[in-house]
Amino acid sequence: MKKIEAIIQPFKLEPVKEALHALSVQGMTVTEVKGFGRQKGIREVYRGMEYQVDFLPKVKIEIVAPDDKVQVIIDAIVDKARTGRVGDGKIFVYPVAEVIRIRTGEIGEKAV
Repeated sequence: MKKIEAIIQPFKLEPVKEALHALSVQGMTVTEVKGFGRQKGIREVYRGMEYQVDFLPKVKIEIVAPDDKVQVIIDAIVDKARTGRVGDGKIFVYPVAEVIRIRTGEIGEKAV
């Protein structure tokens, strides 16, 4: 099993969610986060004063999936989240040693 962690633009959450739902992804965690990458924030002017916005709003999606579904899920996220501009986000993939469903005690892929 793998944990897929995607950091994307907030306005891309709905298309990504619909694509993952179409793939029968059973569960995901979505968190509103702030950060910056290569774009290093932005400069904005408010009431005539210029200021630096260092951390930009993003959305983090976390999914645990069986190994055979990982690439399909990644492809769907990339397809729906890409705008072609700086700040589209990143996807990280981590190995998952174990999953335990607290309610039933199921272990492994059954718990996902």
